[in-house]
Amino acid sequence: MAVTPFSVWPLPRPYGSRLRGLAASPIFFPMSAATVPAPPRDYRAEFPIFRRSVYLNSCSLGALCTRSRARVNECLDLWEQRGAAAWYDVWWEALASLRRRYGLVIGAPPGTVALHSNISTALTAVAESLDYRLRRRVVVTSLEFPTVPYQWLAKAGEVEVVVVESPDGISVPLEAIERAVDGKTALVATSHVFFTSGAIQDIRAVAEIAHRRGALLLVDGYQAAGQLPVDVVASDVDFYCAGGLKWLLGGSGVAFLYARADLIGGLTPRATGWFAHREQFRFDPRSLSLHADARRLEAGTPPLLPVYAQLGGLDVVEELGPAEIRRRTIRLVEDLIDQAQWAGLRTKIAARPDERSAIVMLTSDDPAGDVRRLADASIIADARPGHVRLSPYFYNVADDHRAAIERLTRD
Repeated sequence: MAVTPFSVWPLPRPYGSRLRGLAASPIFFPMSAATVPAPPRDYRAEFPIFRRSVYLNSCSLGALCTRSRARVNECLDLWEQRGAAAWYDVWWEALASLRRRYGLVIGAPPGTVALHSNISTALTAVAESLDYRLRRRVVVTSLEFPTVPYQWLAKAGEVEVVVVESPDGISVPLEAIERAVDGKTALVATSHVFFTSGAIQDIRAVAEIAHRRGALLLVDGYQAAGQLPVDVVASDVDFYCAGGLKWLLGGSGVAFLYARADLIGGLTPRATGWFAHREQFRFDPRSLSLHADARRLEAGTPPLLPVYAQLGGLDVVEELGPAEIRRRTIRLVEDLIDQAQWAGLRTKIAARPDERSAIVMLTSDDPAGDVRRLADASIIADARPGHVRLSPYFYNVADDHRAAIERLTRD
């Protein structure tokens, strides 16, 4: 990669006192071709983890913001003061608000988003709504997070799972997917961003392939929603799922499932719960009448503390907006790649910047050991087979990942 002249990088306070040995002398790094803007000071200050650590692991868990903590405290106060009475107005409205706001994040029309506790239950709602008698094939790729194929591998005998291989471990050619989809395919289930490489998949093109053969498309957007602008209508996807754990800053225990409006009425899941019932407070054990909207794909009572944590995280995501988050984050990513390659580290990334997300894979002979070495210097990253995984987000600054590179290249 072309780089501009060198700049001097002294380790900033307060990191110098904690990352032992790193601040003894300046470290020389090339300046990235693109200037990396610092995030607004008030946003970085809202994530207390930066007071004590360099955090580069948002693709595993988004950093906790002060607004999420405040919203969780609000929920606890309601629980303490009102008990179950809070369900009748405040908590019920919180669930409705979260459905609406998730819909805004992905461009989904009202009534097309269902709440779930995790992606597994969201996938179950889809898997148990499909008819496999005439179309037994489900197509996935070798780069999916295992939760996706596991849902259909568990249906061995009823469903044929076809895995499309990646030739480079980074992405999957559209032609390979097209060869795997035929008239017996019920569903293509794949990722918007591959967790193994950070490569962005053209989900609109995959939707065209699936629909030409009469199949549906489900997209796992867990590594996309929040860090990328998403428009499920323009992309023509049939199902899209994601959640709070990563880029939406909501933590674990809260997720969502989008279903295309014209499909919803024909979906009758064989795995369900009382929140899917149109008149759930009739408590009728003799009949099941499902909601007319996407709530028919819900299951049991949503966990309220994660719901509140997510509402706080969405306050930040919505204020910046997906386009601004993408602009800030991709500049950090390109700078990180420049610095890593200049330092002699090998990267596993998509070829073009517009195909890259905020996940950068650095090749390592001992990824677990390297992550421990980073942790010893209060730098939080993650390991995957053969790689150290770094994931800058809008609240990072260039000095965060430069600290990581210096640590990784130390003898």
